[in-house]
Amino acid sequence: MAGEKNDDGLVLLGFWVSPFAQRCRIALAEKGLPYKYVEEDLFGGKSDLLLRSNPVHKKIPVLLHHGKPVNESLVILQYLDDAFPETPSLLPADPHARAHARFWADYIDKKVTDCGSRLWKLKGEPHRQARAEMIEILRTLEAELGEKKFFGGEHGFGFVDAAFAPSTAWFLTYERYGEFSVAEVAPRLAACAARCGERESVAESIYSPEKVYDFIGELRKKLGIQ
Repeated sequence: MAGEKNDDGLVLLGFWVSPFAQRCRIALAEKGLPYKYVEEDLFGGKSDLLLRSNPVHKKIPVLLHHGKPVNESLVILQYLDDAFPETPSLLPADPHARAHARFWADYIDKKVTDCGSRLWKLKGEPHRQARAEMIEILRTLEAELGEKKFFGGEHGFGFVDAAFAPSTAWFLTYERYGEFSVAEVAPRLAACAARCGERESVAESIYSPEKVYDFIGELRKKLGIQ
């Protein structure tokens, strides 16, 4: 939907490899909302628009709705449900189910990316700890998924799935630096990742695992990590 006529006044500031920006793109696609996408140069200089829109953290993603900024990816997903109630809801209607979905999206938000970054940054015992922690995180997510097709269960692809799907493009990087296989340690989760990748909203919003892996390799060089 990016680049189409934008009657709803939606602009998303992001960075191509960021799972936080990608989950917003997935949500916008699931809702069928046209928007303008603005790629930020996080290494060469953040735009004045980004700095004005998120003066506290100065981070992407930022959603602008008729010029008014909404910050933080999970907040953006909830905002889209509230601001566009006529579109397919990401969150279920039942209050308990909504709270449950928010909990697991927050778990993904706080656990996966942080632990994954330690996998490709650290060595020795800290690296071994990060590896063990990542495997535990994946198995915890698999236990929550259970036998469901998606985390949304009867609701279908929803809030937690939109939060989770961008992480699947990073699995290859985590596997290579962590020396494990997601399919072996959490086969049902790996199958869910594959199903997510088959959705048009996901396929058009994330990049290939190899491209992510190459990006991390270049980032390691910039950071002086051998």
